[in-house]
Amino acid sequence: MNRTKFPLCTLMLCLAACAGAAEAGTSAETAKEAMFTVNNLWIMIAAMLVFIMNLGFATVESGLARAKNCTNILFKNLMVPAIGILTFALCGFSLMYPEGHWTLSGILGWNGFGLAAPAGAPEGYNGTFTYWTMFFFQSMFAATAATIVSGAVAERIKLNAFLIFTLLYAALVYPVIGSWGWGGGFLDKMHFHDFAGSTFVHSVGGWGALAGVILLGPRIGKFVNGHSMPIMGHSMPLATIGVFLLWFGWFGFNGGSVLSADPEKVSYVLVTTTLGAVAGIVAAMLASTVFLKKPDLSMTLNGCLAGLVGITAGADCVSIPSSLAIGAVAGVIAVGSVLLFDRLRLDDPVGALSVHLCGGIWGTLAVGIFSTNPEYTFLTQLAGAGCAALSFPCALAIFWVLKKTIGIRVSADEELRGLDLGEHGMEAYAGFQIFSNQ
Repeated sequence: MNRTKFPLCTLMLCLAACAGAAEAGTSAETAKEAMFTVNNLWIMIAAMLVFIMNLGFATVESGLARAKNCTNILFKNLMVPAIGILTFALCGFSLMYPEGHWTLSGILGWNGFGLAAPAGAPEGYNGTFTYWTMFFFQSMFAATAATIVSGAVAERIKLNAFLIFTLLYAALVYPVIGSWGWGGGFLDKMHFHDFAGSTFVHSVGGWGALAGVILLGPRIGKFVNGHSMPIMGHSMPLATIGVFLLWFGWFGFNGGSVLSADPEKVSYVLVTTTLGAVAGIVAAMLASTVFLKKPDLSMTLNGCLAGLVGITAGADCVSIPSSLAIGAVAGVIAVGSVLLFDRLRLDDPVGALSVHLCGGIWGTLAVGIFSTNPEYTFLTQLAGAGCAALSFPCALAIFWVLKKTIGIRVSADEELRGLDLGEHGMEAYAGFQIFSNQ
């Protein structure tokens, strides 16, 4: 009797245990799928926030330029994401993320033309998002790097020359240099750290802008008898709206770069990003008051952007006090470098060099100074900043060839009349009298 009951009880317990294990396995799998969906959704939302930064760049640049060039600037900022995303789909994504297909070890990788999700793509991207989400997110960064150049060369560059430059720079220069760190190249092996793009987006864009500014020369009337003459933007409200749009988009720029929806990491990055911005605002306001005797709105707006650029490289690995210090130094650099570039007779209508080039270099080096991770050393960060500077000769070569072939600068008459009429045959503010100095 007892021998009969024992096996029956044992069998029932085993069946119950198996059912519980199956239920637990199902729950674990369901939880994993749910987390994958949440992570994937956050990265897509972050990409959309980065996308809206194109509108921010358009309004900042047009607001800080004269009304007679407003349509031209808006047109360029419409074309840049179109060109950037198309070229990134064709070849840029493959160059930047070769997935181990390196032709030159750690220097040049290539994974073929076009887009094609590999087998097991979710696992290939840390199990947090799909191949398509990866492309969607990173393509927005590719467009941003070329947009930076637009503001620095505003009000005197030929439209066709700018668009050809954008095509080549976004398709070849940006992704190759970015692959050295983000694509698993030699900088990644050195433990170089650029969390969200102070180096690979902002300084690369800034180096391209510097090349354009040098070869184009200053706008007519900017430097007279050795003195820098102020050329005021036509709409500070537009510029201010643009800065707030960029600041808003930066939450996706940095927050999405966590590459998951991890609540602690994302929230921490959003805090350091915000603190970097506000510290940049206050520091630039104080610096402009000291240097210019009154607080300057355009300088303070650029201080906000410089603080954001500065914190972008290390938003995930610096302390809260350090984020304030990084933003504050970036704000002061933004003001001081604007004055320095004026002395060097480098005409940058919107301060792109000060914000993105100088701020990007500072942010890159700041990781080596303030990072809580001992692997991120100052010398490695300095090496990474130097490697990003190779984008300057590349941009210089592109602009030089364009200058010697189709030309890169509009005629003096067209510049004085405004590029809106000269390049597009329309005005941004139809029905209003547009004077040559407006």
